[in-house]
Amino acid sequence: MQLIIVVITILLVPISEGNNRQPSEWAFQQTAKENVDVSEPKQSWGYVNVRKDAYMFWWLYFTTAPEGFENKPLVIWLQGGPGASSTGFGNFAEIGPLDVRLQPRNTSWLSQASLLFIDNPVGSGFSYVTSDDAYTKNNKEISQDLLTTLSAFLQKHSEFQDIPLFIFSESYGGKMAAEFSQLIYQNVQSGSLKCDLHGVALGDSWISPLDSVLTWGPYLFATSLIDEEGLSAVNEAARQTEEAFNKGAYINSTMLWDMTEGVIEQVAANVNMYNILKWGGSDLLASSSNERSLLSIGQKHLRVYQSNDDLSDLMNGPIRKKLGIIPDSVTWGGQSSLVFSHLSEDFMKPVVDIVSDLLDNTTVDVTVYSGQLDLIVDTLGTERWVQKMKWKDLPCYNSGARSPFFTSLDPVNVAGFYKNCKKFTFYWILEAGHMIPSDAGDAALTMLKMITKQK
Repeated sequence: MQLIIVVITILLVPISEGNNRQPSEWAFQQTAKENVDVSEPKQSWGYVNVRKDAYMFWWLYFTTAPEGFENKPLVIWLQGGPGASSTGFGNFAEIGPLDVRLQPRNTSWLSQASLLFIDNPVGSGFSYVTSDDAYTKNNKEISQDLLTTLSAFLQKHSEFQDIPLFIFSESYGGKMAAEFSQLIYQNVQSGSLKCDLHGVALGDSWISPLDSVLTWGPYLFATSLIDEEGLSAVNEAARQTEEAFNKGAYINSTMLWDMTEGVIEQVAANVNMYNILKWGGSDLLASSSNERSLLSIGQKHLRVYQSNDDLSDLMNGPIRKKLGIIPDSVTWGGQSSLVFSHLSEDFMKPVVDIVSDLLDNTTVDVTVYSGQLDLIVDTLGTERWVQKMKWKDLPCYNSGARSPFFTSLDPVNVAGFYKNCKKFTFYWILEAGHMIPSDAGDAALTMLKMITKQK
């Protein structure tokens, strides 16, 4: 396949003079390239200098739908971690047009929407920082960087300003997506941003961490993965995690969260936290929290979350060459574990109130979707935090009926269930773990069409 690349705009502002400047010494104010090879979907990508020493990478695919991008929504995909790469994992392992082996994906979302992948927070994927002080420390800073990136993107691609926008997320990406959506709405209302945000979809999302941790034991016990002795051990570790959080010891609570996972690995035969029908959690089993560093915890979870040598080789090889704008000093995923460690104090804090605010005080539709086989953000915990929302129409949702849905490829067997009241919808996806588009591609694509109101 021949690739034709056209440089659209490259503005490189040198910070220092001389012929020996390193890539990190350049401020990428607006750097973008576009692929116009007719054998591939039309694409565009670039960097946004969101703050001093902080550079966010984005990658846009125009929809392949025959109706054209003007008649299809724009979907922003936010990966989890924090520190996992949307342009890598979300793109090549979940919803993009090609898989990790560069083979066409039959269940790509590109047939129904244009896709914008953002490596977020800074330090994830091809995004990077040139100073340790530039990593984000909390969700508010993350949301502001995302807003800056979206604003720059919509300035470059003004054709998307009036196109319906939906934000889809996975895992920790949901925590970021909730506050990002809130910030977008506020800026649209104030007139400082022009975009048409319709909805946010929170997939297996880290909205209320303690509700997930406290239901791990009951979920494992109900699925016969632990016995009563194992249940007691997991519950005790979860209780310690909650106790530390309630005392305001947030970093310690993050460490104890990881320790609880280690307990699960021991008592549940190293069950995979992302799909209970798979095995092989991590190579770091339970130990006292002070024997682990936050950096090692971040490295472990990102390795388990998106461990794939083929993906790493792809991103640091052919994709890096194709993109043509990645600084020599930047390795895909090279800073990812540092993203996690800098967010460790904010990691266990919930954003349930933000989801409630979206429902009560904005026009944004909110969708929650959960994989039946996911453990790390299990359905039990998700349903628990939903009941904690202060949303005024929660009684309406609770009294509603749950309906099955089917895919066009299998109109006989139930793919999942959904339940709706006004601006809120919950999807239960069967036979899927944490990475729903990877495990149940047809169901995920069907859900996308339902959420974006497409036939």
